Amino acid sequence: MLRQILPLILLLLAGLNTASAQNLLPAQVNRVIQAHGMDPARVAIWVQPVNADKPWLAHNPDTALNPASVIKLATSLAALEVLGPAYTWKTRVHLGGPVEQGVLKGDLWLIGGGDPFLVTEEFWKLLGALRRQGIRRIEGDLVFDLSYFRLPDEEPAAFDGQPHRVYNQGPHPLLVNFNALHVEVVPDPDGDAVSAVVDPPIAGLQIDNRLRQRAGPCGGYRLGISYRVLEERTGIGLDGRFPGSCGPHRFARTALTPEAYVHGLFTSLWAQWGGEFEGGWRVDTWSDVEREPALVHESRPLGELIRLANKHSNNVMTRHFELTLGAETFGMPATPEKGLNAILDYLAARGIDSKGLVLDNAAGLSRHNRVTARQLAGILRAGRQSPFMPEFISSLALAGLDGTLRSRFEDDPAAGRMHLKTGFLEGVSSIAGYVKTATGEDVMVVVMANGPGVQWSTGIELQDAVLRWVFER
Repeated sequence: MLRQILPLILLLLAGLNTASAQNLLPAQVNRVIQAHGMDPARVAIWVQPVNADKPWLAHNPDTALNPASVIKLATSLAALEVLGPAYTWKTRVHLGGPVEQGVLKGDLWLIGGGDPFLVTEEFWKLLGALRRQGIRRIEGDLVFDLSYFRLPDEEPAAFDGQPHRVYNQGPHPLLVNFNALHVEVVPDPDGDAVSAVVDPPIAGLQIDNRLRQRAGPCGGYRLGISYRVLEERTGIGLDGRFPGSCGPHRFARTALTPEAYVHGLFTSLWAQWGGEFEGGWRVDTWSDVEREPALVHESRPLGELIRLANKHSNNVMTRHFELTLGAETFGMPATPEKGLNAILDYLAARGIDSKGLVLDNAAGLSRHNRVTARQLAGILRAGRQSPFMPEFISSLALAGLDGTLRSRFEDDPAAGRMHLKTGFLEGVSSIAGYVKTATGEDVMVVVMANGPGVQWSTGIELQDAVLRWVFER
């Protein structure tokens, strides 16, 4: 008889314990959890003043949950402390032959250094510096040395079936402009045609534009635009009926391989500088390591780049941070395994227990990542105590002002008083950072929720309930 009753008793006690833990939550937080059918056992919250020994609130602090992009806090802080805020990435240029009367009699070599922010403007400056060295015409090809990274094969569609979304772009040692094509469509005011242009200009890129206008209000799924990549990745196709009432519309996608993208952009920008180039491209390894490069292009410093990565939750920039950490800590080539070990070593050095931590994607674009609220609180504490605390905290989005929080707590007393990192996936909602309360107290906050009932809007509602409670406490 006892054997039959014991499981029921244990189940009842477990339910009582869950209910008891949930009842410790502020009433407004409880209401959100219950209203949306969230599992309170898969909600974790940590709230602690930065100068206090104990938290105000610790709900499921040691339950490992998927943090989505909030895991960028670990990656960016480790990079900032290990590499330093003045760290820069270098893209090196070598000449594969002599220059005679402005003509390079050979190939032009670009040695990728993993620059996380080699955007169009920076690449344009690199080519300008090369042009000022007296080179007008390049008779050879572009040769890309990509040996700085050693990466496993990745399928861009593996995460969510959206291979051409820019957030799914993987790392690459010579990644220019995130490999993104910014497509701008403009309806003809006097007809049913819709023009389409791509920025930046990519030589040889084909655009098969079959868009036409339709009447009616501006709206609909993707505004009626169907995007496709042409066979053999030679260009893009646009189909559908675009609402003319929308006016100009701009969106970003990927299409080309990073190598083809760099080749096409180089060809276009080199012509803008008055240069001539008709060659192709290939991948090889520069062997004359003792020779000084003809040109070195230096990136912006890490202290600036983590602001861009964290405020706007840039996945590929964060993954470049991880890979660079690995290379600088354990030697070239950079690999994800070396990067992960460098992050784990950093956490251990700061006294943060990594038991249960799963980090298969340093930017958070993963269904397998796991971390606890206590561990995230430890990262926040380490950031607060870091000599580079100003750089770290200022990299987080400001509520009501910028980044991923620019539209939250707008025109509110809490605006500008919360530095936070957000994270969202399907069934995952998280936020972590620092809140300055209405009374001026600095508080660390972590909120994670996984599972049923956790959507974009419901996750924000839960986060805002906790943040409002902390701010007004």
